[in-house]
Amino acid sequence: MKIQSRSLKDYLILVAKGFSMGASDVVPGVSGGTMAFILGIYEELIESIRTFLSPSALKLVFTFKFKEAFTSLPWPFLLALVTGMLTAVFSLARFLEWMLDDHPSLIWSFFFGLVLASILMVTKRVKQWNAATLAAVMIGAIVAWVIVGLVPAEMPHTALFLFGSGFIAICAMILPGISGSFILVLLGQYEYILSAVNNRDFVTLLLVAAGAIIGLGTFAQVLGWLFKRYHDVTVAVLIGFMAGSLRKIWPWKGTLSTTTDRHGVEVPLEQINMLPADLTANVALALILAVVGFGAVIFIDYLGSRKEKLAEPASA
Repeated sequence: MKIQSRSLKDYLILVAKGFSMGASDVVPGVSGGTMAFILGIYEELIESIRTFLSPSALKLVFTFKFKEAFTSLPWPFLLALVTGMLTAVFSLARFLEWMLDDHPSLIWSFFFGLVLASILMVTKRVKQWNAATLAAVMIGAIVAWVIVGLVPAEMPHTALFLFGSGFIAICAMILPGISGSFILVLLGQYEYILSAVNNRDFVTLLLVAAGAIIGLGTFAQVLGWLFKRYHDVTVAVLIGFMAGSLRKIWPWKGTLSTTTDRHGVEVPLEQINMLPADLTANVALALILAVVGFGAVIFIDYLGSRKEKLAEPASA
């Protein structure tokens, strides 16, 4: 992989993009992979992870060829993103936990607008639409629709299960449309891990991180291979994942059944999507936030397109 030359400003922008991804990953229903797609860094992210965790890269590290590794691996790109993501996770966890508990329709509305607009924008990255790509969108949408409709399970918090949860969740986390946080909800680990973040329980976090690193290295290899050989179909499937995820992040829900969490608080277990009964101030604010989220993606895409056009004469 050719390492891109970037300025300090470029890396600060990458930190901000990582922050956006981290904020998305904290919310169960929104994927950091979706944000990477929106921000135009998804394919570079997958290829960078694939390069960094490849057997040849690991060989450089384990044979103590640190200078060669330092100059040939895309660590600045990944470090900038990880810095932003970790900053978001540790700084926003409590705020997002409060928003999800007290004002869920507002935060879901904002992300609904983000994802809806991103679906429209990402369709431009499919070079040729045909029967195969349309079928891929449908399959991806159905898979995501079914997954996000599953009922969370009660699972143990053992070391092995926390490791496995990290492995599975990170695979979902780098897929647009399938939220790694929601996978943790399905596995009964989300609240436990969020509590570990807030309480700085580093043993739990290291177990989850270990599973995530191994899962990331494995799954990135598969995704990188798919992008190189079946680019349009792969992007189409990812578009389908994002479309199917809209089921989960619809802002207004009715509760069919509840359960009691480990703090003795009653929380929703099964929910259905519904329309708001009245146009209240809260509903109006939610609609405004959805428009803001939608507009933010359109603006980001416009800036990205403008930057590409400005760069064309220089590269010609």
